Order: sequence, then structure tokens, then C-alpha cells
Amino acid sequence: MYRELMYLHLATVLPCVVLGALLFAMHKGTRVHRRLGAVYMVLMLITASLTLIMPAMVGPRLFNHFGFIHLFSFLTIYTVPTSFFAIRRGDVREHQIGMIMLYCGAIVIAGGFTLMPGRYLHGLILG
Repeated sequence: MYRELMYLHLATVLPCVVLGALLFAMHKGTRVHRRLGAVYMVLMLITASLTLIMPAMVGPRLFNHFGFIHLFSFLTIYTVPTSFFAIRRGDVREHQIGMIMLYCGAIVIAGGFTLMPGRYLHGLILG
């Protein structure tokens, strides 16, 4: 079961790596930006939800399940809707800050943690 969840997680997060970078690089506010942004936000929420089901395998755990890595899941579940509603009410700055925090925290930092020794991706990629 864990392996299947991990593959689902990878299937939702890997497109976000590319989409997020693309969204940062493209002109803001266009129809394409809004549509790709919506896909990005939905995929990030799915990713965060999946990770909450997956137990931490490295480091200390709370309730024998949650690890420090799960903090990024909660960051995502908070940041996606607040950033969405910020842009809906015209608060571009709050939206930008939220999206930068989300990408840096949930993609770059959490993604970096997946390459630590003892993690599945570390063994898969760095063998």
C-alpha cells in the first residue's frame, strides 16, 4: 500500500515541479497562467493529501505516523486556498508570497528531503 501511495504522490508532485517553474517564468494574469495555476493548485492539494496518509519513514514520528516532512503538507493545505482567495480578491502581493512559499517549501525543500539517505528516492536515484 505504501508503495502505491508513493507512486501516486510522485505522479501528482512531479508535474508540479515543472508547472510551478513555468508559472513563475510566464506572464502573469493571462488565461493560460490562470488555467495552469488552477491545475497546479489542485495537484498540490492532492499531493499534500496523499502525503498525510503516508507514514514518515525517517526521523522522529508523532503518533508513530507524522514526521517533520508532514509540516510541508500542512503548509500546502493552508497556502493553496489562502493564495487562491487572495488573488480572487485582487491581493496580488499575498498571492505571490503564498505561491513562492509553496514552491520553495513544498517543492524545493521537501523535495530535497526526499533525497536524504534512508528515503526511497535516495536509493532509487543515488543508489
